Amino acid sequence: MLQKSFVLFRIGGFSRNLRKEVSKSSKWYFYDTGIRNAVIRDYSPFRQRPDTERGALWENYFISDRLKRAHNHRLGINFYFWRTYDQQEIDLIEEENGHLSAIEMKSGSKQPSPPKAFSKAYPDAAFSVLNADNYMDYI
Repeated sequence: MLQKSFVLFRIGGFSRNLRKEVSKSSKWYFYDTGIRNAVIRDYSPFRQRPDTERGALWENYFISDRLKRAHNHRLGINFYFWRTYDQQEIDLIEEENGHLSAIEMKSGSKQPSPPKAFSKAYPDAAFSVLNADNYMDYI
């Protein structure tokens, strides 16, 4: 019901190698992070939240805006996340016309490299890190 009323949306796992990658699980996000804050009863400013909460809020905000942008511009992008059974993960995979773009979201200034398993399995995929310094380039 929450999905049909546009409160939540689901992103499925991306996999072309079912033996090593998680594909049957889903991640759920709020279209409106204000509703998310109401559900968890946390209205504190972003910088006053614990690191894990900031990361989850940042990820939800960006992915919902990216999804809305793709929908509004009719871009035909498929959205996924990527995770292996040994917990290597990428926050967002966008698939457009057979091309993969991997985006890792960081609420701080950390600049991680793509997971080795992802780079090996998808060598032609683009990889970028999104943070407060460059997120406007993506929205």
